[in-house]
Amino acid sequence: MINFTNCFEELNTYKGSEKKKTLIYNGKKYLVKFPDPIREKNKTISYINNAFSEYIGSNIFKMAGFETQNTILGLYFYQGKEKIVCACEDFTSQNNSLYEFENLALSTNPDKKIETELPDILNVIEENKMLNPEQTKENFWNMFMIDSLIGNTDRHNGNWGFLLNHQTKQIKFAPIYDCGSCLNPMLEDRQIEKLTQTELKNLAINCYSCLKENGKKINYWDYLKSMKNEACNQAIVRIFEKIDLLKINSFIDGISCMSSIRKEFYQKILALRYEMLKDIYQKLI
Repeated sequence: MINFTNCFEELNTYKGSEKKKTLIYNGKKYLVKFPDPIREKNKTISYINNAFSEYIGSNIFKMAGFETQNTILGLYFYQGKEKIVCACEDFTSQNNSLYEFENLALSTNPDKKIETELPDILNVIEENKMLNPEQTKENFWNMFMIDSLIGNTDRHNGNWGFLLNHQTKQIKFAPIYDCGSCLNPMLEDRQIEKLTQTELKNLAINCYSCLKENGKKINYWDYLKSMKNEACNQAIVRIFEKIDLLKINSFIDGISCMSSIRKEFYQKILALRYEMLKDIYQKLI
């Protein structure tokens, strides 16, 4: 694994809740995310596995053909302690800036605060004159599909967006980034070991997006199984056959710094969701 400890460090300007550094590795800028301290009440763990979640989630998107932020698992030694980190390559440049959806929403509708209500988000996409609405909605639902597979609970309006080219003034869907809240990062290995098959299945099914309908968070699988949204249905048909579970499992097996307990957990929960998605896909074709 790459040791990022002695990389040149720049002042960090990235937002977000994780502990992070901005480091230069092989001439490229990386946002390096560290294990989070306790973030939930009544949680006793001091280390959560967001580095693994970020790395695996991003690469599952990439394996499904998405333009995705490059990520590297590595080590960083701080005050004598070894930490597993995930380095996320900065995909912006002097001519291309990241324009998060939350900023787009603020500039689109001056009369309403746009949070994560799904109809509001889709209305912004329809109303904003800088976007191609049909292409943007297609990209949005494609992203939703893989987020449902990996169980991403935090695709809020600051965790996806667009690249704005300052020379051409063109705007396009940004590479997928910020996948650290997928695959149940708050579970420790000792908790995973105790899971029954029923509990594992419940974890797979009872997974909520931060998108809302009527003020309530959307359960990914209730929403997908309802097949009530034609744009979402079309995304299932587009994306399902691009998901290669064997390739994903092989990728997870190759992560040397992760326990076999965690590897098996990831593979099982992904398999359960894959089968649910397969069932929906077969009903749609």
